[in-house]
Amino acid sequence: MGHLSRAVLIFIVLMPASLFGEPSVVADFTGRLNSGIPSGWLLEEKKGKADVRVLDEDGDKVVYMRSVKASFSLQKEMSLGLKDYPYLTWKWLALKLPERGDFRKGRTNDQALQTLIAFEDGKILSYIWDTTAPAGSSGDESVGWPVNLRIKVLVVKSGPSELGQWVTITRNVYEDYKRLFGEEPPPVKGVRVQINSQHTGTTAEGGFGRLVFKKAKD
Repeated sequence: MGHLSRAVLIFIVLMPASLFGEPSVVADFTGRLNSGIPSGWLLEEKKGKADVRVLDEDGDKVVYMRSVKASFSLQKEMSLGLKDYPYLTWKWLALKLPERGDFRKGRTNDQALQTLIAFEDGKILSYIWDTTAPAGSSGDESVGWPVNLRIKVLVVKSGPSELGQWVTITRNVYEDYKRLFGEEPPPVKGVRVQINSQHTGTTAEGGFGRLVFKKAKD
């Protein structure tokens, strides 16, 4: 192999994968499990005891969560730009919604299903399946000093109409960020799937499929 060929090969090996125009970036629940937690994910228990399991569903790995007066999440670090991958698709399965759950009031701010996108500037987009608040509702759950997080919430599903069914959600996260924060989004730094029932003191159950950032909408 000549010097030029070696140089080309080294360039190909070291070139970031995104430069090849990969159609998607995936956060899934496959891989070696650590005490029931999928590889690459971190469990965070905010209140109560987490009940998390990884199950097989039509050949895919999905994560099942059950919350009894608890609040916990799985989170995973990622790095990508929304201009390159503006669309996010994931699957949800709501089995039990927290009774009286309504994100618009602090004492009832519980959801069976939340998908959160964290950005490098401390901002967070939270997509939720709410028990009561209508789809399309949005709100602000920002936290001040010393945490200093700006959090925008968007209800993408509401109520029990598709309880027990896998529901596919696709969002243009790039456009949602610009609309809710009024500026261009910085790079994504992580994703989180979460369940809450501590405020209502009830039980919530649900499942999450893999999260896929895409260049184009299907």
